[in-house]
Amino acid sequence: MTKAEIINRIADETGLAKKDVAVSVEAFMSCIRESLADTKENVYLRGFGTFVVKRRAQKTARNISKNTTLVVEAHDYPAFKPSKSFIERMK
Repeated sequence: MTKAEIINRIADETGLAKKDVAVSVEAFMSCIRESLADTKENVYLRGFGTFVVKRRAQKTARNISKNTTLVVEAHDYPAFKPSKSFIERMK
């Protein structure tokens, strides 16, 4: 499902204008993005799941074609963990 399909579905179910729904969806995604990327705070949505910031440790990697090694620095990345009720519904 794409963002446009989500906007269309919400607009159909609520009777709101697609333009208003699009602004709300963009604001929602922006809040999650800012929380994870800027402040490194997790986002908890009860009954849905949690968006968390995870940390990857520094590691050495190899470039096979040039036969060299390089260091990949430690970095943060976003992850999603579904709630128990969401997992149960998927089963």
